[in-house]
Amino acid sequence: MSRQDRRSGPDPDRVPPSFSVAGSPSAESPVVQFAAQLRLLHGAAGAPTYDYLQAVIRRKNSALAFSAQAWSDWLRGKTLPSDLRLITLIVDHLHDRATRRGHQVLSARELVTLLAEAKNIKRVDRGTTKTAKPAPLRVGTMPRLAEHFQNRMMTSDFPDALIEAGTGFLSGMGGVGKTQLAAYLADRLWLNGQLDLLVWVPAASRQSIVGMYAQAAVDLAITGATGADTERDAARFHAWLARTDHRWLVVLDDLTVVSDLRSLWPPSSPYGRTLVTTRLRAPAMSGPARHIIQIDPFTADESNAYLHNHLAGAESRDGSPVDDSNLPHLAADLNNLPLALAQAAAFILNERVTCAEYRERFADRRNRLDDLVPDPNDPGGMPDDYHLTVATTLSLSIEAADAVRPIGLARPLAQLASVLDPAGIPELTFTTTAARNWLSAQQQQDTSVETVRSGLQVLHRLNVATVVSDSVTMHGLVQRATREALADDDFADVAWAAADALLESWPAVERDTSHGRRLRANADVLRQLAGEGLLAPDPHQLLHRLPRSLAESGNPAGAAALLDSLHADARSILGPDHPVTLLFAHDSAGWRGISGRPAEAVEAFERHLAQTVRLHGPEYIGTFITRGNLARSQGEAGNPAAAVYALKKLLADVERALGSDHRYTLVTRGNLAKWQGHAGDPTAAANAYAGLVEDFVRLLGPDHQDTLTTRLDFATWLGEAGEHESSITAFKRLHAEAVRILGPDHPYSLTARHGLGTQLDSSGKHGQAVSVYEQLLVDRLRVLGVDHPETLATRNNLAHALGRTGRPVEAAAALERLLADVLRVSGPRHPHTALVEQSVAYWRSRAG
Repeated sequence: MSRQDRRSGPDPDRVPPSFSVAGSPSAESPVVQFAAQLRLLHGAAGAPTYDYLQAVIRRKNSALAFSAQAWSDWLRGKTLPSDLRLITLIVDHLHDRATRRGHQVLSARELVTLLAEAKNIKRVDRGTTKTAKPAPLRVGTMPRLAEHFQNRMMTSDFPDALIEAGTGFLSGMGGVGKTQLAAYLADRLWLNGQLDLLVWVPAASRQSIVGMYAQAAVDLAITGATGADTERDAARFHAWLARTDHRWLVVLDDLTVVSDLRSLWPPSSPYGRTLVTTRLRAPAMSGPARHIIQIDPFTADESNAYLHNHLAGAESRDGSPVDDSNLPHLAADLNNLPLALAQAAAFILNERVTCAEYRERFADRRNRLDDLVPDPNDPGGMPDDYHLTVATTLSLSIEAADAVRPIGLARPLAQLASVLDPAGIPELTFTTTAARNWLSAQQQQDTSVETVRSGLQVLHRLNVATVVSDSVTMHGLVQRATREALADDDFADVAWAAADALLESWPAVERDTSHGRRLRANADVLRQLAGEGLLAPDPHQLLHRLPRSLAESGNPAGAAALLDSLHADARSILGPDHPVTLLFAHDSAGWRGISGRPAEAVEAFERHLAQTVRLHGPEYIGTFITRGNLARSQGEAGNPAAAVYALKKLLADVERALGSDHRYTLVTRGNLAKWQGHAGDPTAAANAYAGLVEDFVRLLGPDHQDTLTTRLDFATWLGEAGEHESSITAFKRLHAEAVRILGPDHPYSLTARHGLGTQLDSSGKHGQAVSVYEQLLVDRLRVLGVDHPETLATRNNLAHALGRTGRPVEAAAALERLLADVLRVSGPRHPHTALVEQSVAYWRSRAG
């Protein structure tokens, strides 16, 4: 800079004595705050002159310019910058200068956010906002921009058609930075105040698309959206997009199969934009107002700039700085692929090697990796040019991690992560005994929980994975490269170990619904990747835990559908008559009945029974069990008489084949007694259970859980038969013994208290029933969680007991709150939902 330049303004290397960075933003308007913070940042950077800043901007982007008057007006708050690209470059440069001088200042993003707020206020002041808009809403987790994000030329020249309206596709191979570019463009629209709604949708599967659409519907409080039926909520959100005048952007990140968006493509709207990142080049993406943009790797200049910024200040082991002359050659070796560049830079920094040393190691390892070819099952295929590069870089990064304490742990940790959900793996999965035993076998030494956590941090530092809070994420491309480097036998071993770890980390009672969803997502990814590895020769127990968890979360219909899929897989791999194939079909029928479709369950059990008889004969224990479940489904379908008839015949056959003291004979007697009661003869049911109790005590002892269960049923049917005092006495005794044998929080102990409350209420002792239910509800919430069916049942009974004490208003209000939760958990078509709806109507009428 010339002397004349220095005389035209303050010294750019000197902070004025009156300058203070520590001041916090005031309650003034964002317009005033923006100008004030820009002045503070300018001073902290040494107050460089307009000529200096203009020269800096021209070096970065010759197409951008601003006048001295505009700069002066921005500093004084008279006008606001109109070009986000320009002000971002200026602020970035000033921020770098200020931080190098040791000043703590607002980040560039915070200052640009102030600008966006200020521009919104200016628009309102000018009267351009005609109707009140809600506060801008973001749904979904948008990834943060990389630390050295490259503001590529294509982002500044992005088609005006997408900025105005329409659908844009960022198409390219994995690792080119499509998601980062989408995040940058979305953030640009958001900070410019051009959006009222931004929805970020992980689009790798239809399930995740539907789930995020449904979440958006709930967050927007769209009429009817409760979270209970995700498919319907997703449809509600899709319809809302078509009719709203709010300005929206939906980002569909990593679209894998075009058909996953069947009936869910964001509609064409003058107020809406859609941005899709995908590896596909499918013709299905073409259409009116759709703009397909091919995202290529960095240009040579962009790669060189990225490596220069990332490796600035790095030194090799001998203390020599990074040789800039080797950067273009390194970028060329890595084919300018952003993912490969990021991992290579991390390796160089951690290992303190020169670029030349890295290039030698890169060349040496290339032929030792498995050849990578496009997956023929991938809907859009993938280019061939860069697979080897990513795999080689990944191998070097994991090799470096293996050399850092804890030595040798990074590779098996990455292998475990490679078969689980890329969107988030619970960290606990890696620290389970099952995972640590497998990791110990790979390392041939014991692996502690602390050692595993250290190993995960090594993966984080080398950009192989990201560890945030209690979640581990790994890019899908990295996962694929890791999996494909495994031999078939090794892959099967990894998949089984991951299944063991997931199963161990699965709680017996899922109190945390969010954690349950994450476990199910990981189990489903593993199931699809492992294929027959978890089925043959014997199925992993995870394949049974997954549908049971789905059903217990309030989605038995989803459990039945999942079991149908497992049944189809088993039928193909193991054959239609394999026991595992039959078991999946049997369990699917059971969950159909529980989901409120007993007629379908009856048909399914009839088919299953015919197959079981054909394979094993009429006196096989599995045949008897299926007959019992078929009878139960007939009763649940509204035909208790048919259930009684079928169970009488079953009991005669079971007693003849198994004997009168066999456990299943006793179970069949209990089921027959139950349906006799439901068929209108509660006294016969009570008498039958009285005899069953004696037989269970004789055969299994008074403290066996089967004995306790039968006593619970006996006490229940005493009450149904009108013997309330006897029932109350029986429940009190049973509760005391259950506490003694199993503890106060065991399900049997809690069920005994629930039954006691029911009989107190039925006998007219409503006040006592309320007291029992209120105390029980506290314990069931603590032990079982808010969404457990038994917790919901206690809330239902408590509400009715309140109404019977003369408090119908409280009863109606409690049932209305319960209805909202039952809809969310069980859905609108479940029989329990209809019962609660009827109860709400009844107590509303009683309340007047």
